[in-house]
Amino acid sequence: MTLVEPTGAEMRHLERAVELAAEALRAGDEPFGSVLVGADGQALAEDRNRVRTLGDNTRHPEFELVRWATARLTARQRAEATVFTSGEHCPMCAAAHGWAGLGRIVYVHSAAQLTDWLAELGVAPSPVRCLPIQDVVPGLTVQGPVPALTGRMRELHTDFHTGRPDRTAP
Repeated sequence: MTLVEPTGAEMRHLERAVELAAEALRAGDEPFGSVLVGADGQALAEDRNRVRTLGDNTRHPEFELVRWATARLTARQRAEATVFTSGEHCPMCAAAHGWAGLGRIVYVHSAAQLTDWLAELGVAPSPVRCLPIQDVVPGLTVQGPVPALTGRMRELHTDFHTGRPDRTAP
């Protein structure tokens, strides 16, 4: 885990990922959001969690960006891209990211932080073990957490698990 001080442009992409997480929460989904950014720094695609609204446990935003990228980008473009995301990838999304050959990941909060927050709230553990991305995709450049935004993500997860999605206004 490497604490990150993002550049201005990187921070805007991370803030957008947090906004997408809030959108997910307002829609009834767990708060996760991600933005895929090309080598030129321009956002290429974005998504939010849609697991509950679509009834499909694979509809994580990170996985959706993999689907988008493999359909539209060359191998080189994928390798040069960065995924800015509200939370560290789960093992499923990390594996998809690695298989697709996507580049760097920058996340707001780690999977370990989320696990701790949920335990404090009395939420049952996930059926899938929490693993750092590097344990799934060795050699991938991964940066996070980003302390400036971690508190906001903790609030969103608390709101989801305590039934307070009305507090998610920006």
